[in-house]
Amino acid sequence: MINQIDISIVIPIFNEEESLPQLVQEVLNSMRPTQEKFELILVNDGSSDKSAEVLSKLSKEIPELICILLRKNYGQTAAMAAGFDISNGEIIVSLDGDLQNDPADIPLLIDKLRDGFDLVSGWRYDRKDSIITRKFPSKIANKLIGKVTGVILNDYGCSLKAYRREVLSDMKLYGELHRFLPVLANIEGGRITEIKVNHRARRFGKSKYGIDRTFRVMMDLLTIWFLNRFLTRPMYIFGFGGIIAILSSLLTSFYLLIMKILGEDIGNRPLLTFSLILGVAGVQLFCFGLLGELQIRTYHESQGRPIYRIRETLRG
Repeated sequence: MINQIDISIVIPIFNEEESLPQLVQEVLNSMRPTQEKFELILVNDGSSDKSAEVLSKLSKEIPELICILLRKNYGQTAAMAAGFDISNGEIIVSLDGDLQNDPADIPLLIDKLRDGFDLVSGWRYDRKDSIITRKFPSKIANKLIGKVTGVILNDYGCSLKAYRREVLSDMKLYGELHRFLPVLANIEGGRITEIKVNHRARRFGKSKYGIDRTFRVMMDLLTIWFLNRFLTRPMYIFGFGGIIAILSSLLTSFYLLIMKILGEDIGNRPLLTFSLILGVAGVQLFCFGLLGELQIRTYHESQGRPIYRIRETLRG
């Protein structure tokens, strides 16, 4: 019988061979004195350097260490999902593998989570990154994400987070959704908070993120906005748009009919074409809403997935 694990620490790895020994040692130094039963899960996301060899060596020396080697580079979200799926802890902690997150902060997040929260997110309040290429774009992104989703955090991009398993198990990750985990937790009814954590300058290698990530994040933000607002009621957005378009088409058509009765030529008027387009678009949007409703029903009913979450049941 496997001993119950209290804490699972999940770290995605991509070309971090130089930082791995120190990273593992710092996590052990942080967790072993707590007397918690923990496992350290390192997910090698198709590294092209010697990360796999380093992980193989470390796994033979450290009993708490579990190493997952993915077949190719799938991206940080997929690597984190792989670690989450194999983890056994009731509390799961994630952080980056580049040593910029400080493993000494892990017990702080765990203590805060046990105060009654479902997700605790780290806030790199004294961030050691370039102002122009990293800090300024990140600040704008955090404001935008908070405005769109209604979940206000100072630092969505910080990978150092702690989660309760029951909330995390309800989330399905794809794309770049790892940065939107607080929003996904909010959709599931989770209680979320944020605490300040230490952030360190990068010692080894270089950042894996480029400007192209901004566009991927923007597209995923649209997905998150829709899920947050209309997950169980897609007709509200598509149907409403369809009704507005159909009513606008009817009004313009009625206006053109009056003009025709009064003897004016409407055959070459752009408004006639616009009215027809509005009518067709309105019907299509309404149909999209109906199809969306059917897919949502299939999504929930085929998985036996309820549209509510119970935090606890109190009995006398």
